[in-house]
This record gives sequence, C-alpha cells and structure tokens, in this order.
Amino acid sequence: MSDDRLIVALDLPNVLDGLELAKTLGDSVSFYKIGLGMLTGGGLALANELKQEHGKRIFLDMKFFDIGATVEAAVRGVAQFDLDFLTVHGDPHVVRAAREGAGGSDMKILAVTILTSLDRDDLDASCIKAGDVADLVQERAGTALSNGADGVIASPQEAALIRALPEAEGKLIVTPGVRPAGAALGDQKRVMTPAQAIANGADHVVVGRPIWQADSPKAAAQGILAELASPQAKTPNH
Repeated sequence: MSDDRLIVALDLPNVLDGLELAKTLGDSVSFYKIGLGMLTGGGLALANELKQEHGKRIFLDMKFFDIGATVEAAVRGVAQFDLDFLTVHGDPHVVRAAREGAGGSDMKILAVTILTSLDRDDLDASCIKAGDVADLVQERAGTALSNGADGVIASPQEAALIRALPEAEGKLIVTPGVRPAGAALGDQKRVMTPAQAIANGADHVVVGRPIWQADSPKAAAQGILAELASPQAKTPNH
C-alpha cells in the first residue's frame, strides 16, 4: 500500500471523474480527500465506495461551521460512515460540538485554522483581528487542540510553529497549500513543497491539481511520493 502521508484531493466535478482518477492512480495512492465541491456531485457516495470497496482512507473536508447543536448532529451523521478524517472550523464551540458528535468513532476531527488561500489582506477584509498570520494560526491551533480536536489543518509554513506547541503532542497536522517545485500556485498563497511540509512537522500533505491536472497523474503522484521518502523530508532530530 502507498505512503498515506500523501492525500490526493479529488476536487473534481463528479463521482465518475473521481473514480476514474482513483482507478488511474491505483495502488500508488491510498488516501483521498473529498470536499464541498464534490459534495453535490455525489461526494458521500464516492467516499463510501472508495472506503468500502477499494480499501482507501478518506478525508471528508466539509469545514463545518454552525451553532453547536447543528455541528454535533452533522458530525454524528458523518461518523456512521466509518471515514477517517473530518474537518470543522477551529472555533472552540464548533470543535467541542464536533468532538461530541464523533462520539466513540475512530474518525479524527481536524480543525481548520486559517485557509491557505488567505493572507493578511484577506483577513483585514474579513475583520479578523490584527496580527501576523502565522501567529494567528498558531493561536487558533492551540485553542482548537485544547478543546478536543485530534489535529489541525494549516499551511506548511505554520506546521513547525504548531508542532512546537505543548497541545500538539500526539496530534495530527495536515497541510494543504502543498505544491511540488515548479507547480502553479493556483489560488494558494502560503505554500511549500511536500518535502518541506513534512520536514516542518506535517503528518500528511494534501495535493490536488498538480496531480489530476498533470499529463500523467500517476507519474505526478509517484514523484511526490518519492519526494516524501527523500532525505529532504526528514524532520529535525529524526
């Protein structure tokens, strides 16, 4: 089975495209992310098929945010599908509700800190408090972890800061905003290479467009996997 530190984002229009990509990637990829963009195209059905029939691990990227009771109910509903990761926003009341909804399931609750497509100008436009983005990410991560999150979503640029937090011991750091050297940034603003992300303390890297837009998606995935296995991906003191 493939190195599950690589999570391939199935940010595709529908189930058929998602299944076709998974078939193309075959045994080289064992972990997939399904997000909101796929939800109305049959995302939950695809998640179940990949999990139950193909033995893949599944990260359901829903980024739930609502009043506590609604988040708890939504997470309880998702937990019945035996998926691996689920995202919610990192606000304390959301994380606590999600933790309650997950109950005794094995599904990990991952808290979103600040989206990797946002920079300080975007935060100013949204009336988010002043401060360096990395500092705010670290603060939100610590708060989310202390309120019961199993891990956090953050850009690879902040992974080392989060990994240094006492609250992060034994917790997961999952990093989108990962781009192989030379790849187009797209809408991502806080990026690093896969090896840099792992070296900074990430447990998993999420990569979408650089794989499924490649002329050979399987070769692109294998290139990232080779990078994750390289000395450049070793964390300090390991």
